[in-house]
Amino acid sequence: MLMNKKLTGFICMAMMITMALTACGGGNNAASNAGNKKDTEAENTLAAATEGPKYNFRLAETHPADYPTTKGDMKFAELVKEKSGGRITIDVFPSAQLGEEKSAIEQVQLGAIEFTRVSSSPLGEFNKEFGVFSLPYIFDNDDHVWRFLLGDAGNQLLDSLSSSRLKGLAYYSSGSRSFYSAKPLTSLEDLKGLKIRVQENQLNIAMIDALGASATPMSYGEVYSSLQTGVIDAAENNYPSYFSSKHFEVAGHFILDGHQRVPEVLMMSKTAWDKLSPEDQAIINEAALESVAFQREEWAKYEKESEEQVRAAGATITKVTDVTPWQEAVKPVIDANREQYKTILDAIDAAR
Repeated sequence: MLMNKKLTGFICMAMMITMALTACGGGNNAASNAGNKKDTEAENTLAAATEGPKYNFRLAETHPADYPTTKGDMKFAELVKEKSGGRITIDVFPSAQLGEEKSAIEQVQLGAIEFTRVSSSPLGEFNKEFGVFSLPYIFDNDDHVWRFLLGDAGNQLLDSLSSSRLKGLAYYSSGSRSFYSAKPLTSLEDLKGLKIRVQENQLNIAMIDALGASATPMSYGEVYSSLQTGVIDAAENNYPSYFSSKHFEVAGHFILDGHQRVPEVLMMSKTAWDKLSPEDQAIINEAALESVAFQREEWAKYEKESEEQVRAAGATITKVTDVTPWQEAVKPVIDANREQYKTILDAIDAAR
């Protein structure tokens, strides 16, 4: 009887110790379970992304491989590959290998190329709403531009591209545009009578005419030789393009008037977009938007480096401290187009 009581006591004590140990380890088990659940969810998400058809797309880019917009393209392609578990790949073709911007837009419309990154200036010839960015001096600075682009009006503009058989995905930075020439440029008067290269856009032509110069539409790849041989006297662009194209070698006078702030647009063929599942469309959208911050950072760095390089090479840089005479000269262009772009211009003013 005594042995039974002792045995019973030992059993009870063992059970109590086991229960205590289980209770003490409960928190660790819960944490472990939560961790396992998260791992499982991540695995499921990746598995879902890797399911479905495989795609290999092409992206047309005008600029060289080390240019900020091209780096933005490549970041976008990297994010798409990552988010799709390698199922969707995008090959970026820099340096106009697939054609200059106008040609690339046409090929994307047809679905011959799936993606491109272009300036919103030539895009205005395919979608009139984007012509607003070619109006001079409508933005005060870079902050003003991005307040507008990241707002509702900017998103609506991207959505409007669907009527042109294009899918707008995101905006990239391109700084401000100014004039440069082989001839000295120190004031508005120095532009008078010059033959100036512009992008193929009617508003650009109207702006140059209003400034008293002669507009010469021309593809980007022809500008260097045309400046060198005197076919044109001047051109206009931003610091990075002025540097990377080596235009400073044949046009060493740069006047910073900042007449336009024309954003870049990353877009996809509407034909190709419509063939994607909603899940794949979400992957493309998310990757495009996530690539914007990276591209803007790359732009800011390259812009600073470009300025330093062209100054070191001996280019003469003149900063316009009072843009009032320039604004007055182009006022007829703004007035002639105000009604057409009234809603967008109002939104730009509101972003100010």
